[in-house]
Amino acid sequence: MTLCPTPCLTFCPPFYIIDPYNLTLCALVTIAMQTCFFIIAATCKFDKVTDFAGGSNFVILALLTFFIPRTFGARQIVVTVCVVLWGIRLSGFLLYRIIKIGEDNRFDDIRGNLLKFAGFWMFQAVWVFTVSLPVIFINAGHNNDCSKFGPAEIIGTVCFAFGLLVEAVADQQKFNFRENAENKGKFCDTGLWRWSRHPNYLGEITLWLGIFIMSASTLTCGEWVAVLSPIFITSILLFVSGVPLLEQKADNRYGSQEAYKQYRKQTSPIVFCPTSLYIAIPQRLKCLFLCEFPFYGSGAPSNCEDQPKDVPNEETNIVRT
Repeated sequence: MTLCPTPCLTFCPPFYIIDPYNLTLCALVTIAMQTCFFIIAATCKFDKVTDFAGGSNFVILALLTFFIPRTFGARQIVVTVCVVLWGIRLSGFLLYRIIKIGEDNRFDDIRGNLLKFAGFWMFQAVWVFTVSLPVIFINAGHNNDCSKFGPAEIIGTVCFAFGLLVEAVADQQKFNFRENAENKGKFCDTGLWRWSRHPNYLGEITLWLGIFIMSASTLTCGEWVAVLSPIFITSILLFVSGVPLLEQKADNRYGSQEAYKQYRKQTSPIVFCPTSLYIAIPQRLKCLFLCEFPFYGSGAPSNCEDQPKDVPNEETNIVRT
């Protein structure tokens, strides 16, 4: 095998399995991983691997798509390192958290229904594959342009670094808060949680936006389907099973506390904003620019659900509940 006459560390031609992007391989690996973890969780009623299965799947896809083409461009190295760092950090943290807590009550209502439980795992597979699209396209052998690392890559890397830092700090602050016995029955409003009701979501949305920005300079034609990555993760967190569910649960548990009502009124749901400024912003502007959507509720407890069995954990993966 001869080396390509280029300044980058690469071999030619780029290698791939099944298709030039390794999309089919990534889909098969993702389905296989989530199916295996589903079988373990369903047969052993063992939930400690649930969140670990999601984060580790991202790492596997990033490494596979990086090493298979054997092109090793600068952009490919940076994006792979970024995703591996994020995946190891999140998976390790979630695994440690669930081992320390001892149980995960999120699946109590669906574990007995095998189809519903399987549906969760299949959705997790869709989540991993869709959000990984920019990484898959960046690491495709024919998208390697040697040592080029331009403005888009720099901006994307900065966004990723900011998002990773915010997510990691927010997760740890919330975990430390809950570990303190003096805070039992209280809501977390310290550290980054003073500036945002869901700062870890801000971090996750920002870091995946950064990954997409890094891919933008390489995408052509149908490859722009990679834009589904930031759209998908943002939609899930803001409109489906992220903020709406957590807001409802928090309202039910803390909605009778005056301190919580004040916290909710003066604190932005996602984007960092000083409390004195946020409370003065008109509601329409909050909705347009700060993601304070009407369906997040009023802050008062629901009549149909007095006290939930378990408060959703902000630190968890995918549905983040």
